[in-house]
Amino acid sequence: MKKLTLHILLFLSICFGYGQELNLPAWTQYLADNSFVISPTYAGIGDNFRIRANGLTQWVGIKNAPDNQSVYADFRISNRSGVGVSAYNDKNGNTRQRGIKFSFAHHLTLDYKSKQFLSFGLSYNINAFRIDIENFETTEEIPIIDPSIDGDRAISNNNFDFGVLYRWKDFYLSFNANNFLDKDIDEFVEIEPSKLLNYQIYTGYIISPKRNRSVEFEPSIFYQMFNSDKRSSTDINFKYRKFNRAGDYYWVGGSYRFLNDQFFNPLNIGPMAGMMKNGLYLAYSYQITMNDLSGFNSGTHMVTIGFDFLQNASNCPCTQGSSWRKYRYNGTNRN
Repeated sequence: MKKLTLHILLFLSICFGYGQELNLPAWTQYLADNSFVISPTYAGIGDNFRIRANGLTQWVGIKNAPDNQSVYADFRISNRSGVGVSAYNDKNGNTRQRGIKFSFAHHLTLDYKSKQFLSFGLSYNINAFRIDIENFETTEEIPIIDPSIDGDRAISNNNFDFGVLYRWKDFYLSFNANNFLDKDIDEFVEIEPSKLLNYQIYTGYIISPKRNRSVEFEPSIFYQMFNSDKRSSTDINFKYRKFNRAGDYYWVGGSYRFLNDQFFNPLNIGPMAGMMKNGLYLAYSYQITMNDLSGFNSGTHMVTIGFDFLQNASNCPCTQGSSWRKYRYNGTNRN
Protein backbone atom coordinates (compact mmCIF):
# COMPACT_ATOMS: atom_id res chain seq x y z
CA MET A 1 0.00 0.00 0.00
CA LYS A 2 2.88 2.35 0.85
CA LYS A 3 4.46 1.68 -2.55
CA LEU A 4 1.16 2.36 -4.32
CA THR A 5 0.74 5.62 -2.42
CA LEU A 6 4.24 6.70 -3.43
CA HIS A 7 3.52 5.98 -7.11
CA ILE A 8 0.30 8.00 -6.96
CA LEU A 9 2.06 10.95 -5.33
CA LEU A 10 4.84 10.84 -7.90
CA PHE A 11 2.32 10.75 -10.73
CA LEU A 12 0.45 13.77 -9.37
CA SER A 13 3.69 15.67 -8.81
CA ILE A 14 4.82 14.96 -12.36
CA CYS A 15 1.47 16.01 -13.82
CA PHE A 16 1.26 19.26 -11.90
CA GLY A 17 4.95 20.09 -11.51
CA TYR A 18 6.29 18.99 -14.87
CA GLY A 19 3.15 18.46 -16.91
CA GLN A 20 3.48 21.99 -18.24
CA GLU A 21 6.25 21.07 -20.63
CA LEU A 22 8.76 23.79 -21.38
CA ASN A 23 7.98 25.31 -17.98
CA LEU A 24 10.43 23.56 -15.69
CA PRO A 25 9.87 25.02 -12.24
CA ALA A 26 12.41 27.52 -11.01
CA TRP A 27 13.75 26.43 -7.65
CA THR A 28 16.38 28.68 -6.12
CA GLN A 29 18.67 29.07 -9.14
CA TYR A 30 17.64 32.71 -9.54
CA LEU A 31 18.64 33.46 -5.94
CA ALA A 32 22.26 32.47 -6.64
CA ASP A 33 22.84 36.08 -7.76
CA ASN A 34 21.48 35.23 -11.19
CA SER A 35 18.10 36.83 -11.89
CA PHE A 36 18.69 36.10 -15.59
CA VAL A 37 17.25 32.66 -14.75
CA ILE A 38 13.83 34.30 -14.43
CA SER A 39 13.91 37.11 -16.94
CA PRO A 40 15.80 37.97 -20.16
CA THR A 41 15.66 41.62 -19.06
CA TYR A 42 18.65 41.03 -16.76
CA ALA A 43 20.99 40.20 -19.66
CA GLY A 44 23.92 42.60 -19.60
CA ILE A 45 23.23 44.12 -16.17
CA GLY A 46 26.21 44.00 -13.85
CA ASP A 47 29.60 42.51 -14.66
CA ASN A 48 30.41 42.34 -18.34
CA PHE A 49 30.40 38.53 -18.56
CA ARG A 50 28.65 36.27 -16.05
CA ILE A 51 28.15 32.50 -16.18
CA ARG A 52 26.35 30.20 -13.75
CA ALA A 53 26.04 26.41 -13.89
CA ASN A 54 23.50 24.60 -11.71
CA GLY A 55 23.05 20.99 -10.70
CA LEU A 56 19.76 20.12 -9.03
CA THR A 57 18.67 16.79 -7.59
CA GLN A 58 15.04 16.72 -6.47
CA TRP A 59 13.50 14.41 -3.87
CA VAL A 60 16.71 12.61 -2.92
CA GLY A 61 15.90 9.03 -1.94
CA ILE A 62 13.16 8.44 -4.54
CA LYS A 63 14.13 6.30 -7.52
CA ASN A 64 14.01 8.10 -10.88
CA ALA A 65 13.20 11.42 -9.22
CA PRO A 66 13.70 14.60 -11.28
CA ASP A 67 17.29 15.59 -11.95
CA ASN A 68 18.33 18.79 -13.72
CA GLN A 69 21.48 20.47 -15.03
CA SER A 70 21.51 23.96 -16.48
CA VAL A 71 23.91 26.71 -17.48
CA TYR A 72 23.26 30.44 -17.89
CA ALA A 73 25.52 33.08 -19.42
CA ASP A 74 24.93 36.74 -20.21
CA PHE A 75 27.10 39.70 -21.11
CA ARG A 76 26.89 43.29 -22.27
CA ILE A 77 27.34 44.02 -25.98
CA SER A 78 27.11 47.81 -25.71
CA ASN A 79 26.47 50.46 -23.10
CA ARG A 80 22.72 49.84 -23.23
CA SER A 81 22.22 46.27 -24.43
CA GLY A 82 23.00 42.72 -23.40
CA VAL A 83 22.60 39.19 -24.70
CA GLY A 84 22.38 35.84 -23.00
CA VAL A 85 22.09 32.14 -23.59
CA SER A 86 20.87 29.34 -21.34
CA ALA A 87 20.59 25.58 -21.75
CA TYR A 88 19.18 22.79 -19.63
CA ASN A 89 18.96 19.02 -19.45
CA ASP A 90 16.17 17.56 -17.34
CA LYS A 91 15.37 13.93 -16.56
CA ASN A 92 12.22 12.80 -14.77
CA GLY A 93 11.85 9.03 -14.73
CA ASN A 94 11.72 7.94 -18.37
CA THR A 95 11.05 11.43 -19.69
CA ARG A 96 13.74 13.83 -20.84
CA GLN A 97 13.65 17.48 -21.73
CA ARG A 98 16.44 19.52 -23.25
CA GLY A 99 16.38 23.08 -24.36
CA ILE A 100 18.30 26.21 -25.22
CA LYS A 101 17.24 29.83 -24.96
CA PHE A 102 18.67 32.92 -26.67
CA SER A 103 17.92 36.29 -25.07
CA PHE A 104 18.34 39.97 -25.86
CA ALA A 105 17.78 42.91 -23.52
CA HIS A 106 17.83 46.66 -23.99
CA HIS A 107 18.15 49.06 -21.06
CA LEU A 108 16.92 52.64 -20.83
CA THR A 109 17.51 55.46 -18.35
CA LEU A 110 14.21 57.04 -17.28
CA ASP A 111 15.75 59.54 -14.89
CA TYR A 112 19.46 59.82 -14.15
CA LYS A 113 19.24 61.78 -10.89
CA SER A 114 16.72 59.47 -9.22
CA LYS A 115 18.32 56.36 -10.76
CA GLN A 116 15.24 55.03 -12.53
CA PHE A 117 15.78 52.49 -15.30
CA LEU A 118 13.56 50.46 -17.62
CA SER A 119 14.61 47.28 -19.42
CA PHE A 120 12.96 45.13 -22.09
CA GLY A 121 13.88 41.54 -22.85
CA LEU A 122 12.97 38.93 -25.45
CA SER A 123 13.90 35.24 -25.61
CA TYR A 124 13.62 32.60 -28.31
CA ASN A 125 13.35 29.05 -26.95
CA ILE A 126 14.03 25.69 -28.57
CA ASN A 127 12.90 22.69 -26.52
CA ALA A 128 12.95 18.94 -27.08
CA PHE A 129 10.89 16.38 -25.20
CA ARG A 130 11.47 12.62 -25.33
CA ILE A 131 10.14 9.47 -23.67
CA ASP A 132 12.82 6.81 -23.17
CA ILE A 133 10.70 3.82 -24.19
CA GLU A 134 13.84 1.66 -24.41
CA ASN A 135 14.01 1.87 -20.61
CA PHE A 136 10.47 0.58 -20.05
CA GLU A 137 10.39 -2.48 -17.79
CA THR A 138 7.69 -5.00 -17.07
CA THR A 139 6.11 -5.20 -13.61
CA GLU A 140 3.72 -7.54 -11.84
CA GLU A 141 0.85 -5.24 -12.76
CA ILE A 142 2.09 -4.81 -16.38
CA PRO A 143 3.81 -8.09 -17.37
CA ILE A 144 3.92 -7.19 -21.10
CA ILE A 145 4.93 -3.88 -22.62
CA ASP A 146 2.38 -2.58 -25.11
CA PRO A 147 3.80 -3.48 -28.58
CA SER A 148 2.21 -0.35 -30.05
CA ILE A 149 4.69 1.76 -28.10
CA ASP A 150 7.61 1.87 -30.52
CA GLY A 151 9.66 4.26 -32.59
CA ASP A 152 11.28 7.46 -31.40
CA ARG A 153 8.87 9.13 -29.00
CA ALA A 154 10.26 12.64 -29.31
CA ILE A 155 9.04 16.09 -30.26
CA SER A 156 10.51 19.58 -30.37
CA ASN A 157 8.95 23.01 -30.05
CA ASN A 158 9.80 26.67 -30.46
CA ASN A 159 8.50 29.48 -28.30
CA PHE A 160 9.08 33.04 -27.08
CA ASP A 161 9.31 34.89 -23.76
CA PHE A 162 8.93 38.61 -23.16
CA GLY A 163 9.81 40.63 -20.07
CA VAL A 164 10.00 44.15 -18.70
CA LEU A 165 12.05 45.30 -15.71
CA TYR A 166 11.75 48.52 -13.70
CA ARG A 167 14.50 49.60 -11.29
CA TRP A 168 14.53 52.55 -8.94
CA LYS A 169 17.74 52.76 -6.93
CA ASP A 170 17.83 49.42 -5.06
CA PHE A 171 14.20 48.47 -5.77
CA TYR A 172 13.40 46.17 -8.70
CA LEU A 173 10.21 44.81 -10.25
CA SER A 174 10.07 42.51 -13.28
CA PHE A 175 7.15 41.04 -15.20
CA ASN A 176 7.46 38.14 -17.64
CA ALA A 177 5.12 36.41 -20.04
CA ASN A 178 6.60 33.03 -21.00
CA ASN A 179 5.74 30.71 -23.89
CA PHE A 180 3.40 32.81 -26.01
CA LEU A 181 2.77 30.07 -28.56
CA ASP A 182 0.53 27.06 -27.99
CA LYS A 183 2.30 23.74 -28.11
CA ASP A 184 1.62 21.18 -30.83
CA ILE A 185 -0.09 18.26 -29.13
CA ASP A 186 1.75 14.99 -29.62
CA GLU A 187 -0.35 11.98 -30.55
CA PHE A 188 1.12 9.58 -28.05
CA VAL A 189 0.20 11.59 -24.93
CA GLU A 190 -3.46 12.58 -24.91
CA ILE A 191 -3.30 14.46 -21.60
CA GLU A 192 -0.38 16.60 -22.77
CA PRO A 193 -1.18 20.31 -22.26
CA SER A 194 -1.11 22.63 -25.25
CA LYS A 195 -1.36 26.05 -23.59
CA LEU A 196 1.91 26.86 -21.90
CA LEU A 197 1.58 30.61 -21.29
CA ASN A 198 2.51 31.60 -17.76
CA TYR A 199 3.20 34.87 -16.00
CA GLN A 200 5.95 35.66 -13.50
CA ILE A 201 6.49 38.64 -11.21
CA TYR A 202 9.77 39.09 -9.36
CA THR A 203 10.32 41.99 -6.99
CA GLY A 204 12.61 42.91 -4.14
CA TYR A 205 14.56 45.62 -2.40
CA ILE A 206 18.23 45.80 -1.37
CA ILE A 207 18.68 47.46 2.02
CA SER A 208 22.08 48.91 2.91
CA PRO A 209 22.36 50.27 6.46
CA LYS A 210 23.99 53.69 6.52
CA ARG A 211 26.14 52.73 9.49
CA ASN A 212 27.58 49.69 7.74
CA ARG A 213 27.81 49.94 3.96
CA SER A 214 29.51 46.56 3.68
CA VAL A 215 26.26 44.78 4.59
CA GLU A 216 23.11 44.19 2.52
CA PHE A 217 19.69 42.75 3.30
CA GLU A 218 17.52 41.65 0.37
CA PRO A 219 13.90 40.53 0.81
CA SER A 220 12.27 39.37 -2.44
CA ILE A 221 9.12 37.73 -3.78
CA PHE A 222 8.68 35.51 -6.84
CA TYR A 223 5.13 34.85 -8.12
CA GLN A 224 4.15 32.51 -10.97
CA MET A 225 0.71 31.83 -12.47
CA PHE A 226 -0.25 29.49 -15.32
CA ASN A 227 -2.78 31.00 -17.68
CA SER A 228 -4.46 27.69 -18.54
CA ASP A 229 -5.83 26.78 -15.10
CA LYS A 230 -4.89 29.86 -13.01
CA ARG A 231 -2.90 27.81 -10.51
CA SER A 232 -0.15 29.85 -8.92
CA SER A 233 2.65 29.74 -6.38
CA THR A 234 4.79 32.24 -4.50
CA ASP A 235 8.33 32.27 -3.11
CA ILE A 236 9.18 34.50 -0.16
CA ASN A 237 12.95 34.93 0.09
CA PHE A 238 15.47 36.71 2.26
CA LYS A 239 19.24 37.14 1.80
CA TYR A 240 22.04 38.69 3.84
CA ARG A 241 25.32 39.74 2.18
CA LYS A 242 28.63 40.77 3.67
CA PHE A 243 31.32 42.43 1.50
CA ASN A 244 35.02 42.91 2.14
CA ARG A 245 37.23 45.73 0.90
CA ALA A 246 38.21 43.85 -2.27
CA GLY A 247 34.60 43.46 -3.36
CA ASP A 248 34.32 39.76 -2.51
CA TYR A 249 31.36 38.66 -0.43
CA TYR A 250 29.42 35.83 1.14
CA TRP A 251 25.69 35.51 1.67
CA VAL A 252 23.16 33.39 3.53
CA GLY A 253 19.41 33.23 3.13
CA GLY A 254 16.24 31.20 3.03
CA SER A 255 13.21 30.57 0.81
CA TYR A 256 9.58 29.67 1.54
CA ARG A 257 7.42 28.38 -1.35
CA PHE A 258 3.65 27.83 -1.17
CA LEU A 259 0.58 27.52 -3.37
CA ASN A 260 -1.33 30.77 -3.17
CA ASP A 261 -4.42 29.14 -1.71
CA GLN A 262 -2.34 27.33 0.93
CA PHE A 263 -0.06 29.91 2.55
CA PHE A 264 0.40 27.96 5.78
CA ASN A 265 1.10 24.68 3.95
CA PRO A 266 4.45 25.28 2.21
CA LEU A 267 5.60 23.13 -0.67
CA ASN A 268 9.28 23.69 0.12
CA ILE A 269 11.28 25.59 2.69
CA GLY A 270 15.01 25.70 3.22
CA PRO A 271 18.31 27.53 3.70
CA MET A 272 20.88 28.60 1.14
CA ALA A 273 24.35 30.15 1.14
CA GLY A 274 26.97 31.33 -1.32
CA MET A 275 30.17 33.29 -1.83
CA MET A 276 32.11 35.24 -4.43
CA LYS A 277 35.93 35.21 -4.35
CA ASN A 278 38.11 36.69 -7.09
CA GLY A 279 35.42 36.17 -9.72
CA LEU A 280 34.64 32.59 -8.67
CA TYR A 281 31.10 32.01 -7.42
CA LEU A 282 29.85 29.06 -5.33
CA ALA A 283 26.41 28.51 -3.81
CA TYR A 284 24.38 25.72 -2.23
CA SER A 285 20.67 25.42 -1.54
CA TYR A 286 18.70 22.80 0.35
CA GLN A 287 14.91 22.62 0.08
CA ILE A 288 12.89 20.51 2.51
CA THR A 289 9.83 18.92 0.94
CA MET A 290 6.78 19.76 3.06
CA ASN A 291 4.02 17.89 1.20
CA ASP A 292 3.08 14.19 1.38
CA LEU A 293 6.31 13.22 -0.39
CA SER A 294 8.32 14.30 2.67
CA GLY A 295 8.15 10.80 4.14
CA PHE A 296 9.84 9.29 1.08
CA ASN A 297 12.78 11.65 0.43
CA SER A 298 15.40 13.78 2.15
CA GLY A 299 14.78 16.99 0.20
CA THR A 300 16.10 18.78 -2.86
CA HIS A 301 19.73 19.82 -3.26
CA MET A 302 21.15 22.40 -5.64
CA VAL A 303 24.76 23.41 -6.27
CA THR A 304 25.78 26.47 -8.30
CA ILE A 305 29.23 27.31 -9.62
CA GLY A 306 29.97 30.42 -11.64
CA PHE A 307 32.52 32.87 -12.96
CA ASP A 308 32.50 36.61 -13.58
CA PHE A 309 34.87 37.72 -16.34
CA LEU A 310 36.00 41.01 -17.84
CA GLN A 311 34.62 43.20 -15.06
CA ASN A 312 34.28 46.45 -16.92
CA ALA A 313 32.20 49.45 -15.87
CA SER A 314 29.63 50.64 -18.37
CA ASN A 315 29.36 54.27 -19.41
CA CYS A 316 25.60 54.04 -18.88
CA PRO A 317 24.24 53.52 -15.34
CA CYS A 318 21.33 51.55 -16.83
CA THR A 319 23.60 48.49 -17.07
CA GLN A 320 25.28 48.97 -13.72
CA GLY A 321 23.72 46.49 -11.33
CA SER A 322 23.28 46.72 -7.59
CA SER A 323 24.35 43.40 -6.10
CA TRP A 324 25.71 42.33 -9.49
CA ARG A 325 28.35 45.01 -9.70
CA LYS A 326 31.73 44.71 -7.99
CA TYR A 327 31.86 46.73 -4.81
CA ARG A 328 34.81 48.65 -3.46
CA TYR A 329 34.12 49.31 0.20
CA ASN A 330 36.19 52.04 1.85
CA GLY A 331 34.39 52.33 5.17
CA THR A 332 32.12 55.24 4.24
CA ASN A 333 30.75 54.65 0.75
CA ARG A 334 30.96 52.41 -2.31
CA ASN A 335 31.81 53.09 -5.92
